[in-house]
Amino acid sequence: MSKTTKKFETEVQQLLDLVIHSLYSNKDIFLRELISNASDAIDKVRFEAHSNESLLEGNAEWKIKLIPDKGAGTLTLRDNGIGMTIGQVEENIGTIARSGTRAYLENLKSKQVQDNPELIGQFGVGFYSSFMVADKVVIETRTAGDKGAGCRWESTGDGSYTVEECVKESRGTDVILYLKDEMKEYLDEWKIRSIIKKYSDYVQDPIVMDITREESPRGIDGKPIEDAEKITKIEEETLNSMKAIWTRPKSEITEEEYEEFYKHISHDYDKPLKTIHYSAEGTSEFRSILYLPSHRPFDLFFREHKKGVQLYVKRVFITDNCEHLIPDYLRFVKGVVDSSDLPLNVSREILQEDVQLKRIEKSLVGKILSTLSEMKEKENEQYLKFFKEFGPVLKEGLHFDHANKEKLQELVLFESSTKEAGQLVSLKEYVERMPEGQSEIYFITGTSRSLVEKSPHLEIFKKKGYEVFFLLDPVDEWVAQALTEYDGKKLKAVDRGDLELGTEEERKLLEEKKEEQGKQHKGLLEFFSEKLAESVKEVRFSARLTDSACCLVADDYGMNANMERILKAMNQDVPESKRILELNPDHPLITVLAELYEKDKEDPRLTDYGELLLDQALLTEGSPIKDPLHFTKLITQLMVGAVK
Repeated sequence: MSKTTKKFETEVQQLLDLVIHSLYSNKDIFLRELISNASDAIDKVRFEAHSNESLLEGNAEWKIKLIPDKGAGTLTLRDNGIGMTIGQVEENIGTIARSGTRAYLENLKSKQVQDNPELIGQFGVGFYSSFMVADKVVIETRTAGDKGAGCRWESTGDGSYTVEECVKESRGTDVILYLKDEMKEYLDEWKIRSIIKKYSDYVQDPIVMDITREESPRGIDGKPIEDAEKITKIEEETLNSMKAIWTRPKSEITEEEYEEFYKHISHDYDKPLKTIHYSAEGTSEFRSILYLPSHRPFDLFFREHKKGVQLYVKRVFITDNCEHLIPDYLRFVKGVVDSSDLPLNVSREILQEDVQLKRIEKSLVGKILSTLSEMKEKENEQYLKFFKEFGPVLKEGLHFDHANKEKLQELVLFESSTKEAGQLVSLKEYVERMPEGQSEIYFITGTSRSLVEKSPHLEIFKKKGYEVFFLLDPVDEWVAQALTEYDGKKLKAVDRGDLELGTEEERKLLEEKKEEQGKQHKGLLEFFSEKLAESVKEVRFSARLTDSACCLVADDYGMNANMERILKAMNQDVPESKRILELNPDHPLITVLAELYEKDKEDPRLTDYGELLLDQALLTEGSPIKDPLHFTKLITQLMVGAVK
């Protein structure tokens, strides 16, 4: 067959332009793509040789060889795989061409290919990534078992290609890249090594390259001969480890090997807290090794934080930041997942949001949560260590992962009013300790234990002996919005809405008392409500105070002081939110103020005392007061009056 020149269709040239300029964000991956193609070709002949040994042609030493030639400016990738005929070359490379319709091209541009087959197979779109670094690409190939003519394909990516017969002694395929001037770094040994290490280290076939070394000649005693002219040696060196630890049975892997692999992928110097070696078969087949670190990384809460699970397909590295592989609230998990049949989009860097990937995610999440549950039950000290490091992140799942909400409810822990600082309590433990008459689970949010445990909102709970959860992580404000009920009992914030404590009879007596006191001091409450109208929604008597004179509470679904502080710290625009000022009707101060009001409703001190009560409530909850200067002036006046 003489050399034949053929034209690419218009859409194919557009496709090439897309691949070269837009599809891949990192040019290094061209080598990953070609190695993956070569590995696929070796897999195919290895499989077919089981039924037809002649395909081996006496050579079963599988390998992929890289041949950089700085003089010629070429990088050759050679495999001893299945090879191709002329027809197969045109078919495999032309598949994209013949299906290059405008609609298909538009799908590629919008990265919304939903129902098309995987395109990363041998000489698919991955092959065209070669044109990112090469001015010209040549393929020389011959099929296994066919001692006849081979095939030579050549293109500069300018809209046409040539194809002709050629002589090739061995089976397999050579891909020869004539590198662009600015891409000659891909001929450097260090560059090739770094790409192989990152993307193709676990490919099961050896990736080799001839390495030139200079050595001094040695004497009879084996010692180097000084001042002798050095000898140049060329040795074929394997660049990849081929040690995909996750493909081996658990029984064959030592703890030291697990630890070594963890340190390799995580760059962590400490041992992992827990290792999860997990495989799935059936509708979704993959292997994985996952690790729970022993401490949180410094960048865990940074927006740019990369997820710690690396995705491989057939041992070829794809990405370490697949947002659909592990949910964000498990971003502390490190490890690898290797799928043998995961569909990919046109780029290995852009994964389809398809059923297969969702199955893998569901399976991984289920395994991680079941492992944590087992740790909590059987290795409680280990689990407490884990939760103190990663609890704030795990709790995010309560807000975002509705499917696993019940599992997560059993895993979250909080500090408590009945335990010392640092001791954590589960929802189950809380419910088991609830006294008779308590119908709700109570909590308070805040920035520190020292602040919340002194809160006046807790006074009635201390008196009744009710336990209160201390939710001290910033994420807990959002957790509380999602965690509204556990074991049939509602979760209730002690600083929001009305309280219904005790038995039905006790609640009835308390309500009657509040109503009577409200009627008795109706004028005073209305006076303070009017004078403080710009700052508070309402002034009313409280059922939660026993010692303090006042406190501020939010509506059931209103914004409390802690949420307001968090939003302001995030530079968010915080909408105006007025809270309710509650007064303790049994406090001596309120009694004195009531007497003053009855004596002289126009007494100007009443307004000052109302403002002092509000400022006192703000300071108690850790919020800033509106006018510190006015506050100190009033305090000074009271002190002067007290000592006269």
